[in-house]
Amino acid sequence: MDNFIQADIYTTSQAIDGITGALQDYGITGFIISDSADFESFLADKNANWDYVDDELMGLSKVEPHITIYVHDNAQGAETLAAIRSLIEGWKKSDSDGYYGNLRMELANVKEEDWANNWKKYYKPFRVGKSLVIKPSWEEVTPAPGDRILEIDPASTFGTGQHHTTKLVMEALEEIVNPGDKVLDLGCGSGILSIAAMLFGAERVTMCDIFENAVKTASENVEKNNFTHEHYSAYCGNIIEDEGLRAQIGSGYDVVCANIVADVIIAMSPLFAGFMKPDGVLLVSGIIDERMAEVKSALTENGFSIRETRSEEGWNCIILTR
Repeated sequence: MDNFIQADIYTTSQAIDGITGALQDYGITGFIISDSADFESFLADKNANWDYVDDELMGLSKVEPHITIYVHDNAQGAETLAAIRSLIEGWKKSDSDGYYGNLRMELANVKEEDWANNWKKYYKPFRVGKSLVIKPSWEEVTPAPGDRILEIDPASTFGTGQHHTTKLVMEALEEIVNPGDKVLDLGCGSGILSIAAMLFGAERVTMCDIFENAVKTASENVEKNNFTHEHYSAYCGNIIEDEGLRAQIGSGYDVVCANIVADVIIAMSPLFAGFMKPDGVLLVSGIIDERMAEVKSALTENGFSIRETRSEEGWNCIILTR
């Protein structure tokens, strides 16, 4: 029997629809919405015929608006929660007018520190592709000839390699990256894709994320894997809005990867080519089945040809050339 973790996201009545829409891009398809505005609507319904209101409905009258979701109590679920936390932090920083309210996420009956420690029980070394072995720092592995060891620990930033989207990109990087390549990792999260690219022979990697914590964590993870600033650069900011940041990142990349969500990939689609060599390869991932057609359309309209698509349990990765 599967175990689940319940997460409650507290916000305002007006923000609920937008949040549930965004969560669907992270594979969340079921929600329980608790909102006092629903109770007010119920009372205001002049056509309703009722003699009493049960306790559960009465409870809605004073409830703080929130969305309840459930994720599997495993590494995939933890990856999803890390991604949603980052999403919430982004909304908080841009919410100058209080549209989202206090916007917090609470794990029901689970302390944050307990969740972080419980994760260790099922986060074990595992293989990706032909030669990559992903391991946490507390586990020892004996590499086989040709193995490349990538060490990364669970953290608040998305990317320990166990999510389908991350695995799909790493498998593609193993086939695409050539020794000496220059790689750009947009939405770098933990930095795992950048580290993998360097292990596969990339000479230099540039990482970028909109969250300062992600850039800091990614840089630390790169150095834990014995790469230095000679091998990487890291930037914090939004390339969609910041022309200066795009100029800093520069061009001439052999491989560009963006493991994000559909809406962000679509918004970035006019910009990817400016970073790439004419014969460069673009990898985009983090796309649920329902959004594939939109993403493909945006990329092809911006001059890209689809070389290959790969999928795993409803998640998709697209490999493209110009």
